[in-house]
Amino acid sequence: MKARVIAFYLPQYHPIPENDKWWGKGFTEWTNVGKSKPLFRGHYQPRVPADLGYYDLRLPIIREQQAMLAKKAGIEGFMYWHYWFGNKKTLLAEIFDDVLKTGKPDFPFCLGWANHSWTRRTWNSSAQMQKDVDLLIQTYPGEQDIEDHFYNVLPAFKDKRYITVDQKPIFVIYAPFDLPNASEFINKWNKLAKENGIKNGIHFVGLATGWIGNYQKVLDMGFDAIAPSNLWYAESKVKGKYIKLIEHKLRKYVPRIAPLDKYKYKNIIKYLFTDYDKLENAYPSIIPNWDRSPRGGRRAVIYTGSTPELFKQHVQNALKLIEHKQDEHKILFLRSWNEWAEGNYMEPDLKFGHGYLDALEESIKKQF
Repeated sequence: MKARVIAFYLPQYHPIPENDKWWGKGFTEWTNVGKSKPLFRGHYQPRVPADLGYYDLRLPIIREQQAMLAKKAGIEGFMYWHYWFGNKKTLLAEIFDDVLKTGKPDFPFCLGWANHSWTRRTWNSSAQMQKDVDLLIQTYPGEQDIEDHFYNVLPAFKDKRYITVDQKPIFVIYAPFDLPNASEFINKWNKLAKENGIKNGIHFVGLATGWIGNYQKVLDMGFDAIAPSNLWYAESKVKGKYIKLIEHKLRKYVPRIAPLDKYKYKNIIKYLFTDYDKLENAYPSIIPNWDRSPRGGRRAVIYTGSTPELFKQHVQNALKLIEHKQDEHKILFLRSWNEWAEGNYMEPDLKFGHGYLDALEESIKKQF
């Protein structure tokens, strides 16, 4: 069985009342992407979409075209980011709700709970030099909210397109340590799942970030698997742990004088995997690039020099990590399908066209 590539998918790119209020009428991620400027010589900004243009995700034809591009490249499905802030408050739910209701595109999917608060700096670099302001706080009201949340996503779990692992619908949690009691949450959802016809329960995956010492802690919390996010580890290996920490503090408190947090992509990919990625219950991540400057300005982490050829090398290294795992567990998370304001996207742009999609397709065809 070939690799199971699941691409993170941002269901933004359409106006919502909250963003209209916070940033101005019609604000979407394209607002940040389109006005981005180079911060240094050779900095690839702004990034301009090619085939799909500056799309509006409310258009079903765009979602169909995305699915066709992804399928051709060998991607199994999309993991839509899901926002549940507690007390039934959601954001950016309209796009996935329409996918669920219409049955289109007929392309596999799963959900990832982006359980983090929204602040001024979440979406807009114009806030980079100002005091951060909370826009919407992630809350965990208690047992009733856990149940309400489950029933909110139950229709998705029961959809024939939902991606499963070991006959369980997969559910990713962005910030496992933020859950007040992860084991309670997991046990409650598994109980509710079995009561509602999902006989094997849910396959919970925790995104493991920061220092490697955190990774085992996520598994110890009761998660079935982890998705190691080794960006901080790789950056620390390239730059040095203590330099990374010092510069991080400078960018947080005095960004005007702090150096840019730049790395060559060719150096980063040497360290983007660790021994944890070899575990049967760990699903490595592959990234085409990283550049958060459209959102973060000078506070951003920026990778330079990424090319389809280097990405292909990175993917091939990832495939070697999973080749001896059970077929169900040969999962690679692709970060991301369409995070344009973070510089990690697979959709065609004017500079590289289908280069990254072709690199992924060629790698998967040659694997194992």
